[in-house]
Amino acid sequence: MRFRLTNGYLSAIIILMVIIADQILKIWVKTHFYLYESLEITSWFKLNFIENPGMAFGIELGSKLFLTLFRIIASIALIYILIRIRNNSYYSRGFFVCLSLITAGAIGNVIDCMFYGMIFSESTPYTLAQIFPDAGGYASFLHGKVVDMFYFPIASWDWPEWMPGVGGEHFIFFQPVFNLADAAISAGIIAFILFYSKYLASNPEEQQKKAENNDL
Repeated sequence: MRFRLTNGYLSAIIILMVIIADQILKIWVKTHFYLYESLEITSWFKLNFIENPGMAFGIELGSKLFLTLFRIIASIALIYILIRIRNNSYYSRGFFVCLSLITAGAIGNVIDCMFYGMIFSESTPYTLAQIFPDAGGYASFLHGKVVDMFYFPIASWDWPEWMPGVGGEHFIFFQPVFNLADAAISAGIIAFILFYSKYLASNPEEQQKKAENNDL
């Protein structure tokens, strides 16, 4: 019997691969880097270990518990959508790839928030974190911090003194530090907006019926 890669299987593969790669990288950085330690790969790409208590790219919005619960609800909603539409031929493969990347990224960061505080000791500029320490973790359930490490200071310059507001200041592009889960979310959202936003303005049930009628 020949295996057929359905949209459901494709989504599951993408989600699992991104989550596994994201967690392997985070655990390696968490246990091998001191907090704020930086490793230069190239002049424009560095691994810079920080911990993010807020949302993607270090953005903070509301309390830690609120953000964690928001992430969990969003992840469950995305999984529900994928399961519900997995057999709907109206949606293209590309759409499922985008939604799967966003879902995988959301789950990847949810794992940090839910469990990292319980299974890791605290990272500091002077001590490496230990996994499953005898003294327990650094935070309670749902209060873990998200591990970030990718830093791309692609270019930098000093603004001319005559420029209002920023004159004389040093500017670095691109400053945010992020992780693989953040990258998956961003790639999925950007591709969705550019190529698949048409799906937001249509009724999937009606389009599915049209597709089935066309196949007859």
